[in-house]
Amino acid sequence: MPIQAINPANGELIQKYPEMSAQEVEHTLQETQKAWEAWSRTSFEQRTELMRKAAQELRDNKTSYAHIMTQEMGKHIVDSEAEVEKCAWVCDFYATHAESFLKPEMVKTDACKSYIAFQPLGVVLAIMPWNYPLWQVFRFASPALMAGNGAVLKHAFNVPGCALVAEEVFRKAGFPAHIFRTLLVGSKKVDAIIENPIIKAVTLTGSTPAGKAVASKAGSVLKKVVLELGGSDPYVILEDADIEKAVDACVASRLKNAGQSCTAAKRCIVVKSVAKEFTERYLEQMKSYQMGDPMDRSSKVSPMARFDLRDQLHAQVQKSIAKGAKCLLGGKIPTEGALAKGAYYPPSLLTNVKKGMPAYDEELFGPVASIIVVKDEKEAIAVPNDSPFGLAGAVFSQDVEKAERIAREEIQTGTCFVNHQAYSDPRLPFGGIKASGYGRELSSFGIKEFVNIKTIAIP
Repeated sequence: MPIQAINPANGELIQKYPEMSAQEVEHTLQETQKAWEAWSRTSFEQRTELMRKAAQELRDNKTSYAHIMTQEMGKHIVDSEAEVEKCAWVCDFYATHAESFLKPEMVKTDACKSYIAFQPLGVVLAIMPWNYPLWQVFRFASPALMAGNGAVLKHAFNVPGCALVAEEVFRKAGFPAHIFRTLLVGSKKVDAIIENPIIKAVTLTGSTPAGKAVASKAGSVLKKVVLELGGSDPYVILEDADIEKAVDACVASRLKNAGQSCTAAKRCIVVKSVAKEFTERYLEQMKSYQMGDPMDRSSKVSPMARFDLRDQLHAQVQKSIAKGAKCLLGGKIPTEGALAKGAYYPPSLLTNVKKGMPAYDEELFGPVASIIVVKDEKEAIAVPNDSPFGLAGAVFSQDVEKAERIAREEIQTGTCFVNHQAYSDPRLPFGGIKASGYGRELSSFGIKEFVNIKTIAIP
């Protein structure tokens, strides 16, 4: 069955790609294994030169690569271009720092000489999502390759063109032909790939159910897994917050990438004394975000990536309303004009959100914000943690020292910002806890996830 790329802005077929057979997958894995055997012995100097060329390749072809992203998953063209630039940044970052991150660490013991060495594991399988179809790949691939590993990519089925772009970048940059390969396969073939002895570790970014399935399969064959899963990120608004700045950050975070971001401000938890002002300002600002063609640089909200995801989000909204949530804005699928042809969902605002509603308990992956009103600071700290998720969050208060303490000690997430929306940065580790996964990407922690941390001792 072919893999199809559908333009979510209009529902039109972009291109069909033949799915690889089991024999083709096996042949590709064998080729990557052979490439890795030589690549693992290359110097950091060689790897650095090629990774810098990959960064330049991304920048040189930013327009065409961005266009593919926008066509395949509906990302706004300005955001697509920024994503390509961010991919180049992470390539440059690891080209600069990989050698120092993986420098042997001398340890004083009773031995004459003892130290910790970091060696590549082998070929790593990456199972990546559609919402940041190049960034998710390059934030894995650049440290994995700089550490001396090989890599194979199983991308989301709706972004096959982006998957092939990633392979193209490394090939055109001069990397060995098979050190990074894309596997155009459906989800049913993933278990067999994980079981293949060539695969030494797995990384997945995706939903919690997908993470559980992959972790279970990898665990059955004793292979390491890094999981970056979903989140229902809490943005805590304390009574001494700068409300205008808090609203700016929360709306921008909630609507970036048409709301399809793991770190978006999905739950705004607001102390009652400032809830009225916050809600009014939020509603006013959200009304200014109009849906439109993602290729139109003046539009603000693009379509969602797929029609089924749009319909799933709408069902969550309607179920929340049926349970007592109030919809102050949006909540209706477009039925007229050009927008009706695409997977558009309007910026939507839900209030009176309570426990037991999808808007409180689940991840709403789209342009829908939930406002949860709490009586005081104590409850504002308790509610964020009343969630199975723990990816990212933020705390807003003009008392920066207090906000920092709450972010550091109270909010149960892998990332927490103060007076700013959460985001990923190559210099900082990124990942979650609880149902949001385990392991870390980016920074020195990310590159060490897929190496053998090896003790060497000479008595």
